[in-house]
Amino acid sequence: MLIEHRGKRPVVPESAYVAPTAVLCGAVVLGEHARVLHGAVLTAEDGEVRTGADVVIMENALVRGRARHPALIGDAVLVGPHAHVNGATLEDEVFVATGASVFPGAVAGAGAELRVNSVLHVNSRLAPGAVLPIGWIAAGDPAELFPPDRHAELWEVQRGLDFPGTVYGVPRGTPMGEIMARQVRFYGTHQTDHPLDPPPPA
Repeated sequence: MLIEHRGKRPVVPESAYVAPTAVLCGAVVLGEHARVLHGAVLTAEDGEVRTGADVVIMENALVRGRARHPALIGDAVLVGPHAHVNGATLEDEVFVATGASVFPGAVAGAGAELRVNSVLHVNSRLAPGAVLPIGWIAAGDPAELFPPDRHAELWEVQRGLDFPGTVYGVPRGTPMGEIMARQVRFYGTHQTDHPLDPPPPA
């Protein structure tokens, strides 16, 4: 499904494939030979989503573009099933495995591998060619790698990365009621979205 959002429409080249059950919403621009598989969602909220050539976005993945942090995906990138790429940059030939998450302001360097259920935290930079192991978290610029059981050490790095400011535009400690009131207003812009006619068959 192709959807106009905030007056912007997806751009899909003839060489690309978008599954009938995938969603492209707003300022989404696919590169040549891109493949967006069933259930995947590429949504340009108030910032664009742009892929390079030969990119595969697998089933049920989410790629979200934001005003301060567009989602930029280089050439020959794989975003695995149930992965979450939110306002981040994936340079060329990055591999994002099943269930991995990449948060706003993060950059995965060329050839990096984010393995199953790993996390690249906000405003963090994973070096080119680096491997983030299964279930591990990368935080900082340059990113330090943490296993899940080193939460106290991770928090010392993570605290300075400003997750609430980066993701929600609020200081740490803002009540959840205020955050959600802002989120409801923000996502309320989808009430004026317009589904577009599907492109003619090739």
